[in-house]
Amino acid sequence: MALVERTDDNGLTILTLNRPDALNALSPSLFVELRAHIDSIAKSTDSIGCVILCGKGRSFSAGNDLKAIQSGEVAPSRHFQAETLDAIEALPQPVIAAVQGHCYTGSLELALACDLLVAADDARFSDTHGKWGMSPTWGMSQRLPRRVGLLKAKEIMFSGRIVGGDEAARIGLANACVPKDQLINHTITMARTFLENSWFTLRADKMLVNKGLNYTLADGLQFERTNSPGRGPDLEERLKNFGR
Repeated sequence: MALVERTDDNGLTILTLNRPDALNALSPSLFVELRAHIDSIAKSTDSIGCVILCGKGRSFSAGNDLKAIQSGEVAPSRHFQAETLDAIEALPQPVIAAVQGHCYTGSLELALACDLLVAADDARFSDTHGKWGMSPTWGMSQRLPRRVGLLKAKEIMFSGRIVGGDEAARIGLANACVPKDQLINHTITMARTFLENSWFTLRADKMLVNKGLNYTLADGLQFERTNSPGRGPDLEERLKNFGR
C-alpha cells in the first residue's frame, strides 16, 4: 500500500497522505515516499502546473508519528523531514494544502510549506511542541510568523491551543474555510482557476514572491527587476486569443 497516493489529471497533481487508520501520522517511511513524489514533480513543469496536498480519511494528519519514533524508525538523514518541507516550498508549481480534521505540529509545519491552504470547517490546527517538551525543527518558528504575523504566531505556539477552520481563515492561516464535504472540490476549483493562466507566470510569481521575502523592500524590488523571467513562451498565443 502506498503511504502517499498520487493522481495526475490534466495539469493537476493530487498527493494524498494515505494512513487513515493512523490519522495520516507522519512516519519516516511516509516522508520517503512524499519526497520521491516532490522530486519527480519538480522536474515535470511541462506536464504539471499545480499541486494539491491532502489527507485521506477524517484528518489531514495528526502530526509526527510518535509510535514510529518510539519504535526506532528513522529517516534517511538527520533533517530529511525538514528538507522535504523545504522541497515542497521550493517546488516551481503552486501547492495548495486541503486540510480537514487534525493538523497538529509536524503536519501544521507541512501545511505551512504549501503556498496556500483551504480548511474544512472541522479543521483543527495546533502546535503541540510544548505538550511534549520538544522544539521545532521543521520550520514552525519561521513559517508560522510569516503566515499569521509575529504576535499571533507566538500566542499559538506558546499556548498550544487549537485553532479552528473559521479562525484559521480569519487570521490568514487559511485562504478559506469551507464545509468538509466541499473541501476537495473547492480546492480543485481553485487549482483549475490557476491552471487557466500561464504556467510560466505561476512559476515566476511563486519564485519572485518567495525569494523576495529574503530581502528588504528596496532590495526585493531590485531583485524582482533583475530576476523576473520576463515574457513567457505562451505570450503570443494568449495575445492572439485575447477577446475571442
